[in-house]
Amino acid sequence: MSAAPARRVAIVQSSYIPWKGYFDLIDRCDEFVLYDNVQYTRRDWRNRNRIKTARGVRWLTIPVRSKGRYLQRIDETEIEDPGWARSHWAQVAQSYAGAEHFDDHRERIEELYAVAAKETMLVRVNELFIRALCELLGIETRVSRLPDSALAGAGPTERLVSACRALGASEYVSGPAARSYLDVERFDQAGVSVSWMDYSDYPEYPQPFPPFEHGVSVLDLLFCTGPLGFAAIRASSAVVTVPHHRVETP
Repeated sequence: MSAAPARRVAIVQSSYIPWKGYFDLIDRCDEFVLYDNVQYTRRDWRNRNRIKTARGVRWLTIPVRSKGRYLQRIDETEIEDPGWARSHWAQVAQSYAGAEHFDDHRERIEELYAVAAKETMLVRVNELFIRALCELLGIETRVSRLPDSALAGAGPTERLVSACRALGASEYVSGPAARSYLDVERFDQAGVSVSWMDYSDYPEYPQPFPPFEHGVSVLDLLFCTGPLGFAAIRASSAVVTVPHHRVETP
């Protein structure tokens, strides 16, 4: 009997207009799973991100209903003010109007904000932008949602291992921040290898309003370099996954 084909997955909460590293992670997987059936966290990337402006890096935040809703999940989080989309697009357009590829993508991004303005749930907005930006960047990875039925176990590692089993994953890819809490041994026991993204050597590119800042929305990369900018990230040998190798003990 032939072995099952290798299958690399990432399981991550959705974010609003995420940074380039988020899309680099998507691009490196066979399937990217939106993990929004977990608790919403305030002052996080779920409902906000950053852009470059003439006055420095600026936050764009979607107003959501969270007061007194301490246990609500991300996929239960409602948008509070429908006027946010018009305001965000105005700020984006003002900041990137002079960027080399702004005119190439202006119509599509403005259209996305018009559609997003009609949504009442945060996850619908996030998924709308993630899928559309994948298309603009040339990413063909399958993007799906994680059903509650795929989750089992009390802790974060147990739930992720359960999800990997349900997805038929042979490899789980994560951002480096998860090193502090992920129990890799549990994945090993389930026959799933773990790899870590390394974001440390991304190249710089022509960006408005120096100095250069990596930690901004991927809209910055798209408007400044077009899809070729992401192709350069994809091809860069400095952007690698670092696999975990289990050490056998006697």
